[in-house]
Amino acid sequence: MIARGLKIWALSLGLCLTQGAVLAQEFLSRPVRIVVPQTPGGASDALARIMAQRLSEKWGQSVVVENRAGAGGNVGMEHVAQAAADGHTLLMSYAGSHAINPALYKKLPFDPEKDFEPVATLATLPFVLVVRPDSPIKTIKDLAEQGTRAPLTFGSAGNGSVNHLLGVMFNAAAKTKLEHIPYRGAAPAMQDLMGGQINMVFTSLPSVSGAIKAGTLRPVAVTSAVRSGNFPQIPSIAESGFREFDVSPWFGLFAPAKTPAAVVRRINQDVQDILKNKDVIERFNAQGADVLITQPAEFANMLRRDLAKWAVVVKESGAQID
Repeated sequence: MIARGLKIWALSLGLCLTQGAVLAQEFLSRPVRIVVPQTPGGASDALARIMAQRLSEKWGQSVVVENRAGAGGNVGMEHVAQAAADGHTLLMSYAGSHAINPALYKKLPFDPEKDFEPVATLATLPFVLVVRPDSPIKTIKDLAEQGTRAPLTFGSAGNGSVNHLLGVMFNAAAKTKLEHIPYRGAAPAMQDLMGGQINMVFTSLPSVSGAIKAGTLRPVAVTSAVRSGNFPQIPSIAESGFREFDVSPWFGLFAPAKTPAAVVRRINQDVQDILKNKDVIERFNAQGADVLITQPAEFANMLRRDLAKWAVVVKESGAQID
């Protein structure tokens, strides 16, 4: 009886593995779409296009990037949540939309955890606090001291944006009273910073890397726990006296819920192989991004932690979108 049971178990296991292998191959039966829920030109779009090119080469199958912007990323996310769960439609998401929007919007047409399968992280991308070259704020210590006694303002891409919430987090950590000035997008905020209408902006490092190198903006500190490998001369907020301060949004691929585990594992492994390529690492670094490799379960845990963290920050900010 024991031998017969072992034989049945072995046959069942072999059948499952065979079915998994078949599923993993079948998902390459037609072109794959990577949906970017933002407009072309941003970090999500740039990283998605690098990945699409390499996956297309690896699979011998067309992999295209499709931009579906709107409602802070919710339009594209909803589209993927409703797509067929076969691996042919992937979502290029990031912490800013996937982990913040659930706390920011009163009603979402999807659940950020239940309606998606975490597939693979691609990179982390630190934000940086920048000021004008003539600003008296040269260090985080300067900001902490001046922010408690002087009316200082910081601009953002809008209420509930990462730029906004970073200012909220800094106020809580340093007991400062920086005033938030929301804009309709990051570009007008940067224009007013350059024009002297506001004192500072927390923004993604790639978006101001050219201005930093040209000397038209001065970096004060990065928001990640450690310095960026691409700009090692810029100190971190954490090393400047606020050890718990650590914000370096992740970027990664999701699939619709119930996508077969074998398909998820296959894509994850292929993405990992690509991310280990020296040329890809250099191209990511050129975007200011640091490669991040994880397993699907690790990615799921990261999302869970970030959902909890950002829910607290959004509540403290008072930001809400109907």
